[in-house]
Amino acid sequence: MRITNRKRILVTGGAGFLGSHLCEHLLQEGCDVLCVDNFYSGTKDNVAHLIANPHFELMRHDVTFPLYVEVDEIYNLACPASPVHYQRDPVQTTKTSVLGAINMLGLAKRTKAKLFQASTSEVYGDPEIHPQQESYWGRVNPIGIRSCYDEGKRCAETLFFDYHRQHDLEIKVVRIFNTYGPRMHPNDGRVVSNFIVQALRGGDITIYGDGSQTRSFCYVDDLIDGFVRMMASPKEVTGPINLGNPVEFTIRELAEAVLDLVGGESRLVLKPLPQDDPRQRQPDITLAKNALNWEPRVKLKEGLEITIEYFRKFLAS
Repeated sequence: MRITNRKRILVTGGAGFLGSHLCEHLLQEGCDVLCVDNFYSGTKDNVAHLIANPHFELMRHDVTFPLYVEVDEIYNLACPASPVHYQRDPVQTTKTSVLGAINMLGLAKRTKAKLFQASTSEVYGDPEIHPQQESYWGRVNPIGIRSCYDEGKRCAETLFFDYHRQHDLEIKVVRIFNTYGPRMHPNDGRVVSNFIVQALRGGDITIYGDGSQTRSFCYVDDLIDGFVRMMASPKEVTGPINLGNPVEFTIRELAEAVLDLVGGESRLVLKPLPQDDPRQRQPDITLAKNALNWEPRVKLKEGLEITIEYFRKFLAS
């Protein structure tokens, strides 16, 4: 018999960039949080400040293997999300997305837990429509160097909706667009962390392509708010729902914004665009506004200032 009314929540990939912020938020809401991670791209440092909390538990586990725990809700965030990390072992990346989904779906089916899937804007590939709506099926190269991540996440979505239809499982699927903030990995190859670290070290700012390709940058606190709103939404709200900032910037504009905030004498250096790198990426968040009453609040400059200060202290230590 349960002796507490605290909600028991499992967060896979909980020691990663997004996962650690989610664990922190859930603890503040009064939940018991089980953080599961194999520390492939996550790190204990991201959750070290939570260890002393009696309602937080950290477990080393790989989601490609079954997990036997008792929980009320599951946030499935486990998967390396930056090209540097997911291309290092592409077979394992696909296994993490697909087998991880199967194992979490099986756990949710047994425990009757509500299950959240962190999908990605990468399911749209290099899109032919702009901005991207959830009804768009995408333009993905199934045999390219990014396909281990893109197709792994697409397959995970398929599994979620098949379990929903076949077993009446309560699912919540969101597609995450570019997110930034404190605890990003300094060497993960993502454009925001790349530019900030390069500028703080006084090196060249590396732009791939001519810098005209666009991205939309969402601050991490806004995204986590979207996660929690999605999990709390009515059962019929399954998603997929885009979560991201609809304000679009070119990569060159981002580089110049970082330089203005950091200062120094760094130069912008152009290098060839990687294979299958999307030219445009901007979410249509109409569905998130209507279904979740959600939209980002943090402006790019404000979020960059906080992130730059984090990396300044990180590099100094």
